[in-house]
Amino acid sequence: MQITRILFRRGLPTQHIAHKQVQEPTDAIIKLRYSKVCGTDLHILRGDVPTIPKSRILGHEGVGVVESIGAGVRAFKKGDNVLISCITSCGGCEYCRRGMFSHCKTGGWSLGNKIDETQAEAAFVMLSDIFPTGFECGVLNGKVAPGSSVAIVGAGPVGLAALINAQLYSPSTIVMIDGDENRLEIAKSFGATHVAKPEHAIDVVKVATSGRGCDTVMEAVGIPDTFQQCQEMVAPGGTIANVRVHGVKADLHLESLWDKNIAITTKLVDTTSTPMLMNLLASGKLPAEKLLTHRFKFEDTEQAYETFKAARTEKTFKVLIEM
Repeated sequence: MQITRILFRRGLPTQHIAHKQVQEPTDAIIKLRYSKVCGTDLHILRGDVPTIPKSRILGHEGVGVVESIGAGVRAFKKGDNVLISCITSCGGCEYCRRGMFSHCKTGGWSLGNKIDETQAEAAFVMLSDIFPTGFECGVLNGKVAPGSSVAIVGAGPVGLAALINAQLYSPSTIVMIDGDENRLEIAKSFGATHVAKPEHAIDVVKVATSGRGCDTVMEAVGIPDTFQQCQEMVAPGGTIANVRVHGVKADLHLESLWDKNIAITTKLVDTTSTPMLMNLLASGKLPAEKLLTHRFKFEDTEQAYETFKAARTEKTFKVLIEM
């Protein structure tokens, strides 16, 4: 049986540890080594996920060592080094049987949401969330295909992960859109064929696609303005793939889209792609480590959050927290 719930023990002196015990046969207690700050954590702090109480300890990404397991766990043992996925699944409920692990009745998105947090080697922690999210919610849901055209609105960590993953399917054109010059330069180094600031994005897409628009448009920011921009850039027959958290209403302009044969997809990552991504990382074909720009000790977590919030001035992509 797989692990369906993860509890944590930070690598701190004993007097500072809130000891957790195995409560269910499918529980595992993991001693954290590394965690990361995610853009979703900032959405939670802004109140964009109102189901999460203010007292919740954040974090859903990490790498650690198995410290103890419940009697029902067979695939792991004490001392195993593990990647902590942001999604856990029982494999047996109606959602898991449909492959929707993110909605598992006993697991799903629990870490930093239903229960308290995670906050290797360091590169592997990138596979906890952003790379599976970019791949599953952006590339797969967006139906990226060989020779197709792709626009990604938002060159943050998830957007860049989607950019890297999209190239597994050999699109001919990838337009990366962001207001930060540094992020656009990074995007070009990761394979974007075109880059644009938001105010020039539609013109750049038109030039790059001979006026058609893009077959796949990924929304990787999570605000109404960028969702509207995606609607303006999608080609007839194309797909808008929402990747990020949205905390407020965004308008759907059917008056412009009703005759275009488009699809709009939404999704919470299921992490079914994690084993494949781990193989790519191990073979050197997934430059995940290049997205890690800052490292902090656990006692400096507050500073880590401030650095992540000030992404433009600090040139921040992903922040690693060493436990």
